[in-house]
Amino acid sequence: MGNVKKQLSKQQQENICAILKARFEKNPARHKGIEWADVLARLLAASDKLWSLNEMEQTGGEPDVIGYDKKSGGYIFCDCSAESPSGRRSFCYDRDALDKRKENKPQNTVLDMASALGIELLTETEYRELQQLGSFDNKTSSWVKTPVNIRQLGGAIFCDRRYDTVFVYHNGAESYYAARGFRGKLIV
Repeated sequence: MGNVKKQLSKQQQENICAILKARFEKNPARHKGIEWADVLARLLAASDKLWSLNEMEQTGGEPDVIGYDKKSGGYIFCDCSAESPSGRRSFCYDRDALDKRKENKPQNTVLDMASALGIELLTETEYRELQQLGSFDNKTSSWVKTPVNIRQLGGAIFCDRRYDTVFVYHNGAESYYAARGFRGKLIV
């Protein structure tokens, strides 16, 4: 994804806006008190963020508005797919972890792909907040932003939902699994 032009054609912009609008209207509980017209105005003024939302969509994230960020005045989009985005699985946590693998290296890392998409990895707290809006990752799991002290010791953390409860686990940062991806957020 290195030198990809981060601009959508007018048709692509219309397509992603139509997808986002339909999802927004289908899931009103995720964004109470937020009007689509206000969100659309922000989207149309931020073509680079529309590109990122399109990439989130293309990798299976099903982004939707989940809140309003008072600090920036922007709307918070988050991956709301029922399971961890299918196009963002089987990655180890970061470049350092990938470099340490001697064999069977995954194709990418969570942090590298999030950066390429122009999104931020959810924190554990943000993941738990997302779970208040629905039931996510009942069959998969999602890497979350790992605290520095854990990462310095070689670990990384991930979350899932089982038995109607959100669990946090740890693994070596170099591990990767077909059922583990990551969720991201973007403020527009």
